[in-house]
Order: sequence, then structure tokens, then C-alpha cells
Amino acid sequence: MKKEWLLPISLALVLAAAGLVGCNSESPVPGELNINNQQEGIWVSGQGTVTVTPDIATLRLGIEVQAESVAAAQSQATEAMDEVMDALADNGVADEDIQTQYFSIRQVTDWDRDKEEEVVTGYRVTNTLAVKIREVDKTGTIIDAVAAAGGDLTRIDSIGFSVDDPSDYYQEAREEAMTDARTKAEQLAELAGAELVKATYISESSLSTPSIYRQGMYDYEEGAAAVETSISPGEMEISLSVQVAYAIQY
Repeated sequence: MKKEWLLPISLALVLAAAGLVGCNSESPVPGELNINNQQEGIWVSGQGTVTVTPDIATLRLGIEVQAESVAAAQSQATEAMDEVMDALADNGVADEDIQTQYFSIRQVTDWDRDKEEEVVTGYRVTNTLAVKIREVDKTGTIIDAVAAAGGDLTRIDSIGFSVDDPSDYYQEAREEAMTDARTKAEQLAELAGAELVKATYISESSLSTPSIYRQGMYDYEEGAAAVETSISPGEMEISLSVQVAYAIQY
């Protein structure tokens, strides 16, 4: 009895397998991904670049103190940093635009030739902030105020410029990049005797120039004549590229 059932079941399995093979040989259903056709058509890249004037300045500044004891160094550093924070507030810098970037208390050592060993000669406290200045024109004034507040303990390591909201600039760069890609594809299609149909693949990558940082150290000498610091934000570029695949027909 079992053998009589085996033959119909085997036949049904063979027919089902044949049906699957037949389905695979047909053209793909619209909307399905056909991996074999990924490289068909014309592939081009396009670039778009927009030159903008930065509207944000970021200062990396801080206080550095060296004293014979940790307590003395920390006390001086705290007092000087309080003065710096007051100067920032007086010049319109909001609390949320001030962020501690680095804080350390380290031993200062020297080599004792008589004892032939390293000895501790003091302690150094470093407290560094990242300060975002939204009124770029006031950057020089704020630098001067901070330097005066912190005196000889002031350290200004770098200044950077960026754009607070680059969305509109990215949109402009994106339009330029797609136009560039389309122009290239149309030329290639014409040279190949073909006609563009539609874009079948689009990929975007950002090439935006990062914030411009200018390294350096601002030295301030108490009692020196006041000198106004001149700061120029210049310009920066926001760029992106696209890779586009176009279907073609002859």
C-alpha cells in the first residue's frame, strides 16, 4: 500500500520543482531587484559646491596654573576660570554654548642629579573650554575680554569657524551635483548613440569642508597696553557628491 502512494507523491514533487524553475526563467516582476542588471546603463558622479561665510566661531580656551601644591594650583585655576566665565557671560555667551573639553591635575617633575632620581617640583592644573560664539563679529572682543580676565594664566589654543545650520546650503549643493551628473550622463549617452530613460540608482556622500581651526597661543601680559584682536572668519565650502545610474535605450 505504501509503495502505491510513493509514486504520486514523487511525481508531484517533480512537477513543483519544474514549476519553480520555470518561474525563475521568466522576466522579473516589476518592482523586484534584478541583481544581474546592477551594472547596466550609464553610471556617473556629480559634484556640487557652495561657498559660504561662517556664522559660528568656536574658541578653544582655558586656564593653566602651576604651583607647589595641588590645593594652591587648583585654587588659582578656579579663581581665574570664574573670571573667564564672567567675561564670557558679560559678552553675551550663553551657558549652553560653553563646554568643558579637558581638565587635568598633573605632577611637574624634574631630574635631581644629586639624588639621581626624578623629583616632584609642583603640580599643574589645566582646564580647557570649547566656547561657541554666535556673533562672529564679537570674536576679537571676546578673546580680549577672556585674556584680560584670566591674565597670565589664560591659554587660547585655537579658533574654528563653521555654519550653524547648513541645510539650505546642502540643498543648493545637491541640486548642483544632480545637474552635473545629468549633464555628464547625457553626453555619454549621445556619444554611445543611446538615450537616457530614468535614474535607477542614486547615492549621496558629503564632502563638506570641516570647521576651519587655526592653531596658536594667545599671550597676554598684565599691564600691557590694550590691543584689539582682529579676527576674520573668511569663507568655507560645503560640498557633496552623488553617484547616479541611468537606464538607457537604443
